[in-house]
Amino acid sequence: MPTEKVSFKGALGHTLSGKVDFPEDGKVTSWVLFAHGFSIGKDLKPIRTISRTLVDDGYGMMRFDFTGLGESNGDFSNTNFSTNCEDIRQAALFMAENYGPPCILIGHSFGGTAALKVADEIPQVKAVATIGSPCDTTHILHQFADQLEEIEEEGEAKVLLGGRPFVIKEQFVDDVENQNIGIEISSLERGLLIFHSPQDRVVSIDNASHIYRLAKHPKSFVSLDGADHLLLKNPADAEYVAHVLKAWALRYIAD
Repeated sequence: MPTEKVSFKGALGHTLSGKVDFPEDGKVTSWVLFAHGFSIGKDLKPIRTISRTLVDDGYGMMRFDFTGLGESNGDFSNTNFSTNCEDIRQAALFMAENYGPPCILIGHSFGGTAALKVADEIPQVKAVATIGSPCDTTHILHQFADQLEEIEEEGEAKVLLGGRPFVIKEQFVDDVENQNIGIEISSLERGLLIFHSPQDRVVSIDNASHIYRLAKHPKSFVSLDGADHLLLKNPADAEYVAHVLKAWALRYIAD
């Protein structure tokens, strides 16, 4: 699939790196924006698989690195949930001005939580899909719960996320503790599709149940039975997500 490297300004004014994937003939039926999970990045293999599968069916997709991650500039330690949300808004604006507005918003893990927060603010978005996403922002604190005291006392701490060291500052903790995603979920005026694995050991499936209970119709849930949190164990899991999503989304994006 043809891919273009792009860049745009993010929440803190830094240049963010993105990739736009589109069909060989250049004819895009609808545009998709993908927000990756916490501390991961746009080039994770399952994200590329989802993009390729959607592109094969005529969709175009943009994936990007949040501020301070992957190929994007900026200091990760200065980011938080609010900056992630603004990065998504800026990505959607960039797409609208240069390619086409996103009609579908996909978010994996913490990126899905951010997608739920901002979906109603992006007028052209008709459908939102989350993959293994927490139902509230404080869930992320479980990943470094044993260092919260150090963060409170010292103002920051170096933590391991996915085996890599990151600096988490007190401002990040304050930001996630002052969000109420339940309000956004319960007032979401978009089609919602929730993907989650019963075997997810990072974000338990109880989070999917909570999101589903809060959300109004139209809403749907798809169990990713046997899948791991990152969809890395079995490549077919990412392909399954894309195939289900593209069929489901037609109800919301068809003219």
